[in-house]
Amino acid sequence: MGTSFDPQQTAEFDQHAGGYDDMHRASIKASGEDPEYFAVYKQRRLERLLGPAFGQPVLDFGCGIGNLTRFLVDSFPSVEGYDPSAESARVASERAPRAKFFDSTDAIPRGRYGAVVIANVLHHVPPAERPALLATIHELLAPGGRVVIFEHNPLNPVTRRAVAACPFDDNAVLLWPGEVKGLLRGAGLSEVELDYIVFFPRALAALRPLEPGLSWLPMGAQVCGWGTKR
Repeated sequence: MGTSFDPQQTAEFDQHAGGYDDMHRASIKASGEDPEYFAVYKQRRLERLLGPAFGQPVLDFGCGIGNLTRFLVDSFPSVEGYDPSAESARVASERAPRAKFFDSTDAIPRGRYGAVVIANVLHHVPPAERPALLATIHELLAPGGRVVIFEHNPLNPVTRRAVAACPFDDNAVLLWPGEVKGLLRGAGLSEVELDYIVFFPRALAALRPLEPGLSWLPMGAQVCGWGTKR
């Protein structure tokens, strides 16, 4: 199996792994939240999608420094992570010692995972290479396993501004919601669905209980798309 991450970009993530949270925090300042809020949001979303009794292995693909992985280990009994940046994977292993980590796709077992999570990763992958990456991820799934993609929503102007302000996203190419669904279908996944998520900043936190009912509204700051391996 190969990976579609730019080697130069991977080297940059190696170099800046120690300062990633600070740069991320600065770019999302307008939300009034810190990176932990968005990680926990995804954790809770995955708990609802996969169900309380989910016991199959979960892979955090492109886990970075483990911002999400360290919460997933509290929700699921078997969690593993992969990142092409060896330094990022090392930091993640310190933050989530109960998880197992890989820094090469060749080391990840095929057909093992009940769920593979790709959280804000694909915008770092050149568009022409995204279908091949999804095909690789499809191979990692057990039959009936799910791919869950979280991505920035370019239809939201605040999201576009946050991405423009983040040094790690200098070369990012955002995915339109239809592309997320198209990639899932193109990888041979079925029961493909997509929701819009993350609507209200901290100043409007009292309105956040309304968010599940707004999943149809294309103004969420991010999207969550998923599909199932036949």
